[in-house]
Amino acid sequence: MSYHYDHNKLTLLQKFYHINLSLLIVSFITVLIGTIMLYGTADASFTPWAGAHIGRYIVGVGLCVFISILPIEWIYRIAYFVHIVAILLLVATELVGDVSKGAQRWLNLGFIRLQPSEFAKITTLMALARFFHESYRYRLLPVYMIGISLLIIFIPAILVLKQPDLGTALLLIFGGVTVMFGSGIHLRVFIISGIGIIASLPLIWFSMHQYQRQRVLTFLDPESDPLGAGYHISQAKIAMGSGGITGRGYMQGPQSMLEFLPEKHTDFAFTAFAEQFGFMGSIFLLLCLGAIIFIMLRMALRCKHIFGKLLILGIATNFFFYVFINMGMVMGILPVVGVPLPFISYGGTVMLSIMIGFGLAQNSFIHDDPLSDDF
Repeated sequence: MSYHYDHNKLTLLQKFYHINLSLLIVSFITVLIGTIMLYGTADASFTPWAGAHIGRYIVGVGLCVFISILPIEWIYRIAYFVHIVAILLLVATELVGDVSKGAQRWLNLGFIRLQPSEFAKITTLMALARFFHESYRYRLLPVYMIGISLLIIFIPAILVLKQPDLGTALLLIFGGVTVMFGSGIHLRVFIISGIGIIASLPLIWFSMHQYQRQRVLTFLDPESDPLGAGYHISQAKIAMGSGGITGRGYMQGPQSMLEFLPEKHTDFAFTAFAEQFGFMGSIFLLLCLGAIIFIMLRMALRCKHIFGKLLILGIATNFFFYVFINMGMVMGILPVVGVPLPFISYGGTVMLSIMIGFGLAQNSFIHDDPLSDDF
């Protein structure tokens, strides 16, 4: 005999039972790889990176599980509110944020140092998912749907660009636009927008900071300044190429272990991994990251309401662009924009924002029945 549950009225125990464990298992395997790499990067020490990395993941799992068992109507109702809070935090960062390496991206709250732009990516997806859910219920005209959704995306994106943080701004925009596309907005809107972006490239170029323009020029010709602006990419290519098929062995890569490779614990963590574990190890890591995206897309397909479906789609897309941009950046096929590799690169706010996103995806997966007309 089979039983049907109204997933929006599940008991607490039933909610725990319906959590998608495969997502947590694959993410744990990936974090374990990242912890091992950070341990080796610090010369076989859990400080300063590896211990904090796994500790933040454990905290993130707690957040993920807590968010996943909340009533979905709570998530739905606070979507606009948390997005406004994220925008206010971005404004506060612009006014009183900490400056590091020429960028003003962090907000010191005393007990914790936050990067609000990471959370803005999640709140943008929440706000868009709620907006499109309401738009189809109230049959809003497409012109209003497009205009308001662009405001939801570009207000935080412009604030992030001012920090300046081009990589995070791109992730925010790409995730938001994917949700717009998934909502059913006609393809011609995106074609026209693409033409408009291409036409505005000269304006975008002159509005960029000097270091951002230099990164683009270095991307086009990294050999023009191999000891200066092109140093990161040149060393990254040497590290990955020297790994070969099976790699040089754990903690045996000269580029990463002898400090030739810059930012080996953050943006360029994948190159250190590729040097030590080679092509085969890199393929395994990519399979783990790809499995996370695949699992979330399957969760989105199962969800029976627009809010949850678009929210999971946006979170999966956001994760994909983390991987795509970081991989393209370290391999020299994209400009260096400072995007970390999820679960491998060291970074507390990124880890927590990703796990919060996973919690929202799990929540929509658990409460997958059509939402009540009451909200």
